[in-house]
Amino acid sequence: MIFPENIENLATLVNGEGKTVFFFSAGWCSDCAFIKPKMPEIEAENPEFKFVEVDRDEYIDVAQEWDIFGIPSFVVLENGKEIGRLVNKARKTKDEVNSFLSEFK
Repeated sequence: MIFPENIENLATLVNGEGKTVFFFSAGWCSDCAFIKPKMPEIEAENPEFKFVEVDRDEYIDVAQEWDIFGIPSFVVLENGKEIGRLVNKARKTKDEVNSFLSEFK
C-alpha cells in the first residue's frame, strides 16, 4: 500500500502508468477499519494493481472533486483515467472488493 506524502505526491500517483486503486478511508470510519485488515490480502490477490490509501480527511478537496462522500470507497484509474469506482458508504467485504476489481483485470 502506498501512502501519499503530500498533494503533489498524490497527483503523481493519480497520473501514473498502469492500473491504480485509490482506497479512500479515514481513521474514525468503522467500516474502513473493517476492510483495512483485509487490504494486504486483497493486494496480494490483485498484483496487477498498485494500491494507494488516501485519507479522506487529509485530502478532503480531492475527495470532494472525485465525488467521494461515502467511505470506504475505491476508485480505479488506468494511466490517469478513471475506469471504475465502488463509491458508497456501505461496509465492504473482501469478496466484494475482489469481485469489483476482477472487472478491470
